[in-house]
Formats: sequence, structure tokens, C-alpha cells
Amino acid sequence: MELSILFLIVLALVFDFLNGFHDSANSIATVVSTRVLTPSKAVIWAAFFNFVAFLFFGLHVANTIGKGIIDIAIVDRSVIFATLIGACTWDVITWYLGLPTSSSHALIGGMIGAALVKVGAQALVWHGITKTVVFIFVSPILGMILGVTLGTVVYRLCSKSTPGKVDHLFRKGQLLSAALYSMGHGGNDAQKTMGIITSLLFSAGVLHGEFEVPLYVVLLCHAAIALGTMFGGWRIVKTMGQKVAKLKPVDGFAAESSAAVTLAISSGFGIPVSTTHTITGAIMGVGSIRRLSAVRWGVARSIVWAWILTIPAAAGISALAYCLLGRCFVTPV
Repeated sequence: MELSILFLIVLALVFDFLNGFHDSANSIATVVSTRVLTPSKAVIWAAFFNFVAFLFFGLHVANTIGKGIIDIAIVDRSVIFATLIGACTWDVITWYLGLPTSSSHALIGGMIGAALVKVGAQALVWHGITKTVVFIFVSPILGMILGVTLGTVVYRLCSKSTPGKVDHLFRKGQLLSAALYSMGHGGNDAQKTMGIITSLLFSAGVLHGEFEVPLYVVLLCHAAIALGTMFGGWRIVKTMGQKVAKLKPVDGFAAESSAAVTLAISSGFGIPVSTTHTITGAIMGVGSIRRLSAVRWGVARSIVWAWILTIPAAAGISALAYCLLGRCFVTPV
């Protein structure tokens, strides 16, 4: 295998690590903010379930990323390089600012930017892009609706119990909901890097035949995202766990469970949704049950703006990287 291909695989795994690092807040913010687990124990818990997710989910999302966003025929090492630079750069910028944006959409934006510079709009697979863009809005709304619904049901079932008993029960319940959410996170997000690496290997002639993700790529990607989760993005934990809405264990259980269901549905249909959007919507939904003012809508607006900007911003960085560095990085296949 050529050195340039190995370098790009490592760069893709760096993105996967950053994805776990950046999105670790999604998996652990509620369980940390409700003090069910300490931060160190929470990241280990989330990382473990990030890794084992490959045992429970198919590879539909990897197929969408690999051949459903841009025409796989135009993919070469320069496109992959620019894509990853765009996605990694945007992830680092938003991590520094403490904004829980979508690593998934940063990756998709990077692919779009590189493809537009290389070939033009005809290289875009509009069906896959449209499906992804629609779910920018659907996933947080679905997370919010499920959060409100599940939260209301749980509150009513526990209405005759003492606060101490409810707190004790759902401190244990949050361990389960956090595990389910972390599996959903790993099952959806790790597959995006799988799609990128597999596209690279096909375009370089390392793999042949039908588009299929090798097992070693699956294991590498899950290991990278789990490792990133273990290091954790504490700036974003603060935003997700404290600034959007103050949560109790029962709230955390409802939010995580609602987000986990949304991710499982999306992964089943091969839709690369944002785990960030999903959990934020669920937290807002649960927080609004008590009263609308319990949700800090000003913080929520800042987060939504960051969501909207992610794809075009990552696309712009990727396009610039392709123009300045991509063509001289490797000889196109």
C-alpha cells in the first residue's frame, strides 16, 4: 500500500478521533451534569459502548457516505485529503468555541466542497445530500418530540413516588440510557469515517468489486472514535450539560433514551444524522416539560446557527484546501 494512502487513512482516523473527542459531550454531558458518573468514569463507559456498536448496527450509513454524497467515480486522494482537512479544521474551531456542532455534517460539507472545485455540481449526489440536509431539521425535532413524550410519561408514572426514590431509580436508569445513546453514537458516527476510508481504498485500486467495508476498517474506526471519546471534549460538555438546560437523573434518562431511539431509526435507514443535533433536541424537549423558561433559548439559538453554518463552512475550507494543497498532495488516480 502506498505511503500517501496510509497517510490519508491515518488522517481519516484523526478525524474519527476528533469526532469522538468533539462529540463525547453528546454521550456523557447528561450523565455527568446529573452527577450519576464522574467525568472520568463517564468517558470510559461511553467509549466502551462506542466501540461495541459495530456488533449491533449494519453499515448502511457507511454506504451512504461512501457513494451517496458525491459521485464515487471522481473520488481520488486529493478529494479525500481536502475533505478531511475541511472537516477536521471545522471540528477544531467549533471545539475551541465550545459549540456542539456536527462532525458528520462537517465531513459531508468537506466532501461537497472538494467535489465542487474538482468537477462541479454534477459530481453531487443530490438524493443523499437532500436526505442529509432534511435530517438536520428532522433529527432535533424528532429528538425533542420523543424527549417531551417520554419525559411526560416518566413524570406521570413517578408522580406518586418521593423525589428521593425517583432520583435513586433513575440514577441507575441513566447508566442504561447513556450506554444505549453511546452505542447509537458509535453506530452512526464511526460509519462516516468507514465510508471515507473505503472510498479511498476503492479509488486507489486496493479494493475491487462491490462497495463493501472491510472488517479491519470497521474495527479501526470504532477504536478511533472510542479513543477520542475517552479523551473528551470538556468545553462542549459544559455547554450541553449545563447551559442548555439543568437536568435531573430522570431528565437525563428521558433525553438519552429519546436520542438513542432517534439514532437507531436513522442508522437503520442509512441516514448520516448528527448525534449533536439529536441529543440537543432531546435535552430541550425534556427541559421544556417543567417550563419553557427552563431551556436557555439564547444558547440554543447559538447552537442552531452553528448547525446551519457547518456544511457551508466545512465546504469552504475543503475547497480552499483542494485549491492550495490537494492537487500537489498526490497524483490523482
